Amino acid sequence: VSFFSDLRTDPWPLVYSPLPVILVFTSYLFIVALGPYCMRQRQRLELRALLLTYNLAMVALSSYMFYEFLVTSVLANYSYLCQPVDYSRSELGMRMARVCWWFFFSKVIELLDTVFLILRKKQEQVTFLHVYHHGSMLFNWWSGVKYVPGGQAFFVGMLNSFVHIFMYGYYALASLGPQMRQHLWWKRYLTILQLCQFVAIAAHSSYNLFTECPFPDGFNTAVFLYILSLLALFLRFYYQTYVRGKR
Repeated sequence: VSFFSDLRTDPWPLVYSPLPVILVFTSYLFIVALGPYCMRQRQRLELRALLLTYNLAMVALSSYMFYEFLVTSVLANYSYLCQPVDYSRSELGMRMARVCWWFFFSKVIELLDTVFLILRKKQEQVTFLHVYHHGSMLFNWWSGVKYVPGGQAFFVGMLNSFVHIFMYGYYALASLGPQMRQHLWWKRYLTILQLCQFVAIAAHSSYNLFTECPFPDGFNTAVFLYILSLLALFLRFYYQTYVRGKR
């Protein structure tokens, strides 16, 4: 399988060139590096109404993407074991490509998570795991939409959208204030759900490295190695937060 960009998605916003994504990522790193310094003399912002609106909007977007990934894959009779990319301009092929683009775009929007943490002076939450995860997903899904919008990649997007429905739901409740803390006992299970997601994606992407499947091995290898790095970082976070009780 050749690594030529998909002619359907190539002219789409943010996809046509790596430059826009590089600029977004560079701006993000500047904010991470300089944001806390700029906020040093300023009062922390509450942003309660903005956070509630943002998180509910992300719940809605995640629900929409999960629905599109699931329904399109069912209608197109996608295989969970080996699914090449449908490069045709058929209705279902274009529908899958479009939801892949929305998923990529959601990764651009999610960079606001970090901006809000910095504005609220919650610098301790802007960890290496946080910045690595947010920044790397940009490039992963830019290349996914440019070269393989659909195929095996649908499983990653579908699973991640599903997890994000609950994650942003949790954030929406948390943004209502300290009085909600007693209702957020399930935070630990949210992390377990994320870990299960990574195990499922690792199994899914590694399966095709040992079988013949017309989906680029390079992408499956990249996904597998990337997911292993996230699994290691999230396991460390889980251990430090819930096992050692050290936040």
